[in-house]
Amino acid sequence: MLSVILRFLRNWALPLAMLAGAAGYPVFIHLSFLTPWLIFTMLLLTFCKVPFRDLHFRTVHLWLLLVQIGGAILVYLSLRPFNIFAAEGAFICVIAPTATAAAVITDKLGGSAASLTSYTLLGNIGTAIAAPLLFPLIHPLGEHIGFFASFLIILKKVFPLLICPFVTAMIIRRYLPKLHAKMIGYHEAAFYLWAVALIVVMAQTVNTLINEPEDGMTEIWIALAAMVVCCLQFFIGKRIGARYQERISGGQSLGQKNTILAIWMAHVYMTPISAIGAGSYVVWQNIINSWQLWKQRKNEEAGRATQKET
Repeated sequence: MLSVILRFLRNWALPLAMLAGAAGYPVFIHLSFLTPWLIFTMLLLTFCKVPFRDLHFRTVHLWLLLVQIGGAILVYLSLRPFNIFAAEGAFICVIAPTATAAAVITDKLGGSAASLTSYTLLGNIGTAIAAPLLFPLIHPLGEHIGFFASFLIILKKVFPLLICPFVTAMIIRRYLPKLHAKMIGYHEAAFYLWAVALIVVMAQTVNTLINEPEDGMTEIWIALAAMVVCCLQFFIGKRIGARYQERISGGQSLGQKNTILAIWMAHVYMTPISAIGAGSYVVWQNIINSWQLWKQRKNEEAGRATQKET
């Protein structure tokens, strides 16, 4: 009975977490302070189970990183004349690094999980460096806070959050093998931490929707901008990956984002309403992933049917 309940919760974790966060936002909004710790722990558990010998940086990863950073700037500059909030929301959706769960989807689709994991680390490094440089230019922290001071403030928060989990995982693997073995055994906990984090950030998003003094069209434009950049990132990632025989991992590397981190960054360093972009990106990327998995299953079923006939 317990296994059935756990399987149900796992299969429906995304809609249940979103529903819980939306319905209970007056309560869960008070847990927002936990978000950075949840992100750190999820990344730590993810990197602990990654064999470092499988991490290899290739030319395709550099192209993907160029699109992640350069594309974020281009999207913001393109949308800013039309709607500043949509521009900020789209920017966050592009500059955010790859989701920790992307390797699972990539493996199910028949792609290279090792290649995607390598890019996940590189994307985190790229975001950790680019975010402190770009955020003060897009949304200054205050009238009396200069660029360099803003850069240091953001760097102090973002860089440890994205890089320290990897460094900590390396230290634990090298010097604390018994602890490392235990942490590998608990790697499934990252999934449940993700569900808790999703509840919290959805509560933040709903709270913003209700309390921000913006008209409904602004929210619609932000969500539409997120949909467009989501589709573009999957498409461009696949096109780049195809040139290096990594079409699937390329698409997932650019398209499947760490939306928990994106929503947190939007709330802390951007206009809070821009977090709606990352919040809606959760829906768009999961629609695309669901379609890809359905198509993969259909192809596998067709392949098995052909084998039986022959």
